[in-house]
Amino acid sequence: MNGNSFADRQAAAAKARKAMAEKFLANSKHDPADPTVVEREAKRKAILEARALRDVERAKRKAEQAVQEAARRAAEESARQEQLRLEALAREAEAQRLREEAEKLEFEHKLERDARYAARKERKKKKKSASERWG
Repeated sequence: MNGNSFADRQAAAAKARKAMAEKFLANSKHDPADPTVVEREAKRKAILEARALRDVERAKRKAEQAVQEAARRAAEESARQEQLRLEALAREAEAQRLREEAEKLEFEHKLERDARYAARKERKKKKKSASERWG
């Protein structure tokens, strides 16, 4: 073997990890006073504010649309109710017409029956008795 034991390799790996961590921590991402960082933060803040404004406008539009939709639905419902009322009135008028027609027919039948009854009575009056017929 060439002298690289497991412990040696493990120690070298740990040392390398430690060196990378120190290098990473030594170089900070950015300097808060750097003009490019300040400009980038300002742009990010402007974008966030614009997004918030768009969200507010979207919420307003959505609320307005909801109000319009509610008004449209209310108008449709009132129109539907009016249509139902008119249909009910038409049905009631038709039912009344049918009742009146039935009463008229019944009255006509009664008149015909009364006329037949009167005719029968008249025939009986005209009918001569046996003594009148043979004298």
